[in-house]
Amino acid sequence: MSSQPSYKHTLVIAGLEVHVYSAAPIIQRKQSTKELVVFFLLHKRYDSVAHVDPIARSLIELTNGNARDLLIVAFDQRNHGKRLFNPKRNEPNERLHAVELYATQTGTSRDITFLIDLLPTFLYPDDELHPIVEWGVAGISLGGHATWISLANALYDITSTIRGGQANVPLKRPRFPENFRVALQVLDPPYLVRGGENPFLGKRILVLSSRDDKLVPWEASRQFVEEQLDVGRDGVKKVSLHEGVGHECTGAMIQEMAKFIVKHCLHKTPTARL
Repeated sequence: MSSQPSYKHTLVIAGLEVHVYSAAPIIQRKQSTKELVVFFLLHKRYDSVAHVDPIARSLIELTNGNARDLLIVAFDQRNHGKRLFNPKRNEPNERLHAVELYATQTGTSRDITFLIDLLPTFLYPDDELHPIVEWGVAGISLGGHATWISLANALYDITSTIRGGQANVPLKRPRFPENFRVALQVLDPPYLVRGGENPFLGKRILVLSSRDDKLVPWEASRQFVEEQLDVGRDGVKKVSLHEGVGHECTGAMIQEMAKFIVKHCLHKTPTARL
């Protein structure tokens, strides 16, 4: 793999600032007919798009030189970074903290759907035949939850790298209203699986977690990931538990994510279902 520098191109799409990372300047990319895979990279709670900047650059550098090229797309999640309006709502002691976080995650998933529809036009405004053949999403902590929701509701054929979990909130009023539980039963991936639907068939999923994570213990996710998450014969599911680290995204995790993307996205495969 080449370790050449990465490039960042910033777009504003309907008021949303979007950063696009690539191995070559976007103007040069437009002159290439090489197939593209686009990955959304989502930051953690309390943070902003700046948090994932070095991760995005590392992924571009680690995956360069394959049959397909990778673009990484990053933006501030709702009520974070430049979109921050009410910092108290991100605090665990707030009454509607659980609802706020889930609303943020769901909103991020819908932002991703919006960008899938419109980003190609902003990248290729002169009606160039854009070579985007697959979309994926990856996230850390808060961004990991938004990734699960996107995987279930927003994306058709996706490779997803996920890490993170839910805050420890009592599942009853006033912190967990009954009408919020009703919304979860419509939107949340575990409920979708238990309801007889399976939005994960054919998907390629890498789950990265830490055995020593105290904030989001692996045990909270284990049953769903190991027993309920069924990707079917045509899908890929890889679960990787890292020892000796807490609630963090490590260099080893980034390396593993890059290898997964190369193996399952950047080699020549049949055109993705878009």
